[in-house]
Amino acid sequence: MKKVVVLDYGSGNIHSAVRMLERIGADVELTADPTSVARADGLFVPGVGNFHACAAGLVAAGGRELIAERLTRQAPVLGICVGMQVMFDGSSEPSPSPVDGLGLWHGRVERLDAPVVPHMGWSQLEPAPGSRLFAGVEDERFYFVHSFAAPATVADLNSGARVTLATHGAPFAAAMEQGALSATQFHPEKSGDAGAALLTNWLDTL
Repeated sequence: MKKVVVLDYGSGNIHSAVRMLERIGADVELTADPTSVARADGLFVPGVGNFHACAAGLVAAGGRELIAERLTRQAPVLGICVGMQVMFDGSSEPSPSPVDGLGLWHGRVERLDAPVVPHMGWSQLEPAPGSRLFAGVEDERFYFVHSFAAPATVADLNSGARVTLATHGAPFAAAMEQGALSATQFHPEKSGDAGAALLTNWLDTL
């Protein structure tokens, strides 16, 4: 049984992630304890709401250092929704107190260029060639709820990253995979059997 820590840094709405990971057979702990984070087979980084609030909460909980330490050892990390966005340099999302992202991927998160925002509902993707996350679920739909995302141009800024695209008005990065760091803009924990299969694929890499 693989040990997965869901990073508890005050982002909210994380219990559905815990339940889904338990459903697919992971041993799950919700914590920000550095020892637990370091020893886990996988680290799951959630994120809901405003980019800058999530980034500030992550920094306050020591998340920047915890994630960096794991990645230096090639220990897997998976970011979800705003937990994906904070892996980039920053965001144009309005905030009275802007906070930089972790800068693990280059580029900035921008408001979706679409007639209707937020993007809420099920969308099909264009999985990156060789993606491990989407093996066997390349044609499935996944559940999104967001107003901001990394634009598709981040593929040009991050050589070596596998960038899966989706389109809502304009193409955007729906998922990223590079070494031990992976992330999805959609919510696999709310995407039914397809999401369960994707998370199982991630567990299989641990």
